Amino acid sequence: MTIQEIQQQIADEFSVFTEWLDKYAYLIELGKALAPYDEKNKVEQNLIQGCQSRVWLNAELTDGKVVFTADSDAIITKGIVSLLIRAFSGQTPQDIMAADTTFLDKIGLRENLSPTRANGLLSMVKQMKLYAVAFDAKMKKLES
Repeated sequence: MTIQEIQQQIADEFSVFTEWLDKYAYLIELGKALAPYDEKNKVEQNLIQGCQSRVWLNAELTDGKVVFTADSDAIITKGIVSLLIRAFSGQTPQDIMAADTTFLDKIGLRENLSPTRANGLLSMVKQMKLYAVAFDAKMKKLES
């Protein structure tokens, strides 16, 4: 699936909820369902700066695709990062770099987060895109 298709799928899932408390509950479910994060990756260099809670993000390049794993000590934040992983993990660096994140507005996430959580969300997206840029450069270097 493309990033856009995944983002639309996420927007469709959230559209069934009319109350924000229900959306928060769904985010909590998504956070609980996030794949376990390897404790050896809970290092300072994987911490995302700018987040109110602690969020660890790891990325690896496998067969030309970026694979993200993450964890957070806050359950809502863990749900948010699980959405981003679902949208971006398994995609090429170029597709991640080109992707927009308007699906976050469609589901009302940005407008319903506290300012500090909204900043954390932007920091997570920025870090994922930075990984994509780095992997893209690495792939281009290997090709030349």
